[in-house]
Amino acid sequence: MLKKQKVIHRLIWYVLIFSIVGLIIETIYGYLTTGILESRKGLILGPFCPIYGVGAAILLILLDNIKENKIKLFLYGALCGTIFEYICSYVMQVMYGSRFWDYSYTTFHINGRVSLTYTFFWGVLSVILVGYVKVMLDKAIDKIPYKIWDKAIIYFLIFDVVITVIGISTYMKRVEYKYNGIYKEEKILDHIFNDKIMSTIFPNLRYMDQNGKEIYAVEIIKKDASKIKK
Repeated sequence: MLKKQKVIHRLIWYVLIFSIVGLIIETIYGYLTTGILESRKGLILGPFCPIYGVGAAILLILLDNIKENKIKLFLYGALCGTIFEYICSYVMQVMYGSRFWDYSYTTFHINGRVSLTYTFFWGVLSVILVGYVKVMLDKAIDKIPYKIWDKAIIYFLIFDVVITVIGISTYMKRVEYKYNGIYKEEKILDHIFNDKIMSTIFPNLRYMDQNGKEIYAVEIIKKDASKIKK
């Protein structure tokens, strides 16, 4: 059985590596399907899409004991990935009152949070990662010094998450006020996390009004300032 320190060491690097790889894949996929090259980041500071990093880490740890059975690996991976994605979508909407993605345009989906297409992708990803990549990846990660790099990654990711939570909360509150035509005096956080920065990093954030209607935040912030009630 692996020592606890080694497991944690691998987990940290799984999250880091696949957050970056996931961002690259998501960006390319978005460009190929929409023809638009835009940010698909999940955090403000680093080049990370953490849902892929955390999702990959979960798959690599939970499914390692069935890596020899590729059919079971595909099915379990598809199920675990889909459940994880649904939970992430729900939690982030509760936190921010906004959706980061919406699969309602697909034929088979559940509340727009997950879709059959991405369920299939999670299954394929599980087979590739757990069945083939993990052995080589673990050997490479085990050669990386534990103490210095692990702590640096943890501290940076925690800082990045905190900054992102504050930034999105500030931005979406501003979007809410503008959507409802209410004047809001700008504070220092509004200048730090201004519309240009936030709409560039998170172009697909959606605001949900009281009727459940979803509107892209970037469309709301472009509203004519003269229509805002003071």
